Amino acid sequence: MATIQRTADIHRTTLETQIRVKLDLEGTGKSQLATGVGFFDHMLDQIARHGLIDMQVDARGDLHIDAHHTVEDVGITLGQALAQALGDKKGLTRYGHAYVPLDEALSRVVVDLSGRPGLEFNVDFVRPRIGDFDVDLVREFFQGLVNHAGITVHIDNLRGVNAHHQAETVFKAFARALRMAMTADPRLGEAVPSTKGSL
Repeated sequence: MATIQRTADIHRTTLETQIRVKLDLEGTGKSQLATGVGFFDHMLDQIARHGLIDMQVDARGDLHIDAHHTVEDVGITLGQALAQALGDKKGLTRYGHAYVPLDEALSRVVVDLSGRPGLEFNVDFVRPRIGDFDVDLVREFFQGLVNHAGITVHIDNLRGVNAHHQAETVFKAFARALRMAMTADPRLGEAVPSTKGSL
């Protein structure tokens, strides 16, 4: 496992956003989150807490327009940080999956640290906004993340009549699936979990 960095510190600056993401994949689930989007901070906290990732996210974006650029660019930067922290992925389980309920809502997420970006997103939100948060941004966040982490993620909300619950189960299930995928496989040693020899 010596070749796996497990930490990352990424800065990303554009004309629309200035973002810093710090990760420690060997953390305890602590988070410091300041994106200016309250509901989004709440969802990022689910990734940290349930993924046992220490995460710091500082974002300044053009929120006077809307939250789109901020949420998408945090996804991009978090993806870059994950890619850095996972390193060459030697010795990792690679695959992870989780079902997470919250009252009436239930979501399933499957993760493959494949080296290939791919997102299958099947969430039919029951309403377009959660407070001031546009639910379309959930997909934008995960699209940015998978594109820059180089991972494949399948997200399915299986049921739910409360949009907050739907979103929260998605983020929690992603966290649990990622946690499984990035855990060391004691039988694998220093091998890469792929017949190609690299991911």
